[in-house]
Amino acid sequence: MSSSELASPVQIRGPKAYRGNNLDNVRRNNLSLVLGLVHTSGAVSRAQLTRELGLNRSTIAALVSELVARGLVVESTPESSSQVGRPSLVITPSPTITAITINPELDAITIGLVGLGGTVVRRVRYDNVRIPSPQEAVNVVKAVVDGMTMADSEDQKVIGLGVAMPGLVRASDGMVRLAPHLGWRDEPFAEELSAATGYRVTAANDAMCGAIAEHTFGAGRGVDDMIYLNGGASGIGGGVIVDGVLLTGANGYAGELGHTLVNTQGRDCHCGASGCLETEVFRQPLLKALGLHDSEAERLDEALISAFAEGPTPELAELVERQAKYLVIALRNAVNVFNTRRVVLGGFLGSLYSVVPELFAPISERSPMIGGGAGVEVERAQLGQSILMVGAAELAFADLLADPTIIGSPERVPAERGAVAT
Repeated sequence: MSSSELASPVQIRGPKAYRGNNLDNVRRNNLSLVLGLVHTSGAVSRAQLTRELGLNRSTIAALVSELVARGLVVESTPESSSQVGRPSLVITPSPTITAITINPELDAITIGLVGLGGTVVRRVRYDNVRIPSPQEAVNVVKAVVDGMTMADSEDQKVIGLGVAMPGLVRASDGMVRLAPHLGWRDEPFAEELSAATGYRVTAANDAMCGAIAEHTFGAGRGVDDMIYLNGGASGIGGGVIVDGVLLTGANGYAGELGHTLVNTQGRDCHCGASGCLETEVFRQPLLKALGLHDSEAERLDEALISAFAEGPTPELAELVERQAKYLVIALRNAVNVFNTRRVVLGGFLGSLYSVVPELFAPISERSPMIGGGAGVEVERAQLGQSILMVGAAELAFADLLADPTIIGSPERVPAERGAVAT
């Protein structure tokens, strides 16, 4: 991977990280920059770190040595090298540093174990027999988490829990103000999870998690201005990144693009309006048209692509065209508002794009604002079923990436299992 491909993790708020220097009073910032580049690249050489951060080799060596001592990265000799002289050592994220992720949905609760570098180590899907209450979800998560942590080696360090929630989550404390499809309102889900598991818990809207994941590791990598829109069992959610910063709004509710008006004669929405995007574009009719049940939702993408490859029925073609039309209306509005560089579509929205990409031409080629759509790229999300796990893990890793000194010590003091202090 070239140094031009290295990128810092997306910031939820605050100023951009600045280039490193050799002053002692910014050591933590320099450690953060090094760990961040290792985290997003997966593997990076000392030489690349030196070029990317503008620090001299001895400073990079000292910073890497400290991160190794803290158990956050691993340093090794490359397996092969064509260069003359001693090859530059390669730094990779430590496989012992992990986060646990939770995504409660209508059909299932998915719990993941994700390592630094965005590597999904384990995925457990617990199918719901009914829509779970917050307490039922907590009980399921606790049972699975206990099993995961008991199976871990003694050297494993779980940094915390990240929750991708299909609803409005208050940024200050993780309060679920409204998860309409789950029927949750004003539920202190993050607090209850923390009390049950003993880990620090950070929660955010699931589409925001998807935006973070795709910006850091997927289709939005290297792009500072992007819109992510996801379609799932609970409707449509969005995340917007401007100048490398995720827009959260005053309370953490920004990006609800699923409630963009697309049809003035449309059906009523649970938000109190009518004709919202997610009332006109939703997954259930697609599943039905493809002969799939809710439990087979993960097969939708494959089935839809296969149907269009063989020649769709008129009913399926009309349904896809209608949903794509309304999706394009919402995206054109968003592109003009945010003057974005890239649109990334996840979930069944990515499936729609994959079979009728020509219908999305108005976003990039015929924007009503002069130059507003010029250069806008539309892409499918790249992380597939891992996307929300990777994004939720970024929530849990955020404090560590900002300040690597919160874990371990240069003297290699064994890390204590359990919650990281806030």
